Amino acid sequence: MAIPSPITPPPIPPTTQLRIDLADRGYDILIGCGLLDHADAVACGAASSEALIVTNTTVAPLYAERLRRVLAGHHARVHAIALPDGEAHKDWDTLNLIFDRLLGEAFDRKTVLYALGGGVIGDMTGFAAACYMRGVACVQVPTTLLAQVDSSVGGKTAINHPAGKNMIGAFHQPLRVIADLDTLDTLPDREISAGLAEVIKYGPIADDDFLGWIEQHIDALRARDKVALAYAVRRSCEIKAWVVGQDEREAGLRAILNFGHTFGHAIEAGLGFGTWLHGEAVGCGMVMAADLSVRCGLIDAAYATRIARLIERAGLPIRGPHLGAARYLELMRVDKKSESGQIRFVLIDAPGQASLHPADDALVAEVIEAHSV
Repeated sequence: MAIPSPITPPPIPPTTQLRIDLADRGYDILIGCGLLDHADAVACGAASSEALIVTNTTVAPLYAERLRRVLAGHHARVHAIALPDGEAHKDWDTLNLIFDRLLGEAFDRKTVLYALGGGVIGDMTGFAAACYMRGVACVQVPTTLLAQVDSSVGGKTAINHPAGKNMIGAFHQPLRVIADLDTLDTLPDREISAGLAEVIKYGPIADDDFLGWIEQHIDALRARDKVALAYAVRRSCEIKAWVVGQDEREAGLRAILNFGHTFGHAIEAGLGFGTWLHGEAVGCGMVMAADLSVRCGLIDAAYATRIARLIERAGLPIRGPHLGAARYLELMRVDKKSESGQIRFVLIDAPGQASLHPADDALVAEVIEAHSV
């Protein structure tokens, strides 16, 4: 006779389906638990098509075979390739490994690429899909919090260049995004914190009530409470879906999603890609961008302090490396938001509202010096 457990298992959040509204390029985002085990959730494209799972050496032992088995019942042929792990490998040489496999196995134009991993894998797989035979289908299967709430959604794909992050790429929308919350169980704590940076950013730029919710639930999120994570991923994707639906190719509004990224990308490039995680650099970058918003007279200092305290509670750095203001400014001029050499920053206009602003170099240098160690 089995002895009943006195512990009530935590509730499993229901699967949520969101829509990215881009006319004939629109697609669904599925958010839930156990999605990798269901072919009807994951498998896309014609049943006669072939599939290549693109993952990395860290994720492959955890989920690649599981995904391959599910896809084998839908696709005529399923292969997998495991790339080296880390931002340092988000480059031409690693991208070419995908093309080598596609060409070596004679994959055709009906091929579907499945991006199984974090933001680096998602970006590189999407870029490979955009380029191979001038475009094949791609499905995003993000396994990190950062990828689930941000990089897997919206169709921005890229690789890095030594002079700047994500400077070589293309817009290529996926067929679907599959955010299986169970994959977050295997993440290191540092990766959870990095993902929370991209969750936090949605509050100051679009939904101040959401910022308040994050403040109330930050400990539960860091503890990987599935109900809290389900809401955080859903609300983040809702906001991003709305923004992308208004401005797919970042002609204006979509730039607000880069809050903290101008400073953050400079940190990543200045230290060497992979030294800090992307979310760590963005978290620190948001502290700097919030301070710049104060110095530009847009928000009061209390709101900037509130943001910085939340970022610190998420386990993220709030002071950047001391690269020197001149080096930061040099790197930031390569930023995609710059125009005619003038750096433009996403600044907070009011709680829950943001837009692009130019800023005087001297003022930016003051911010950098105030938040560097």
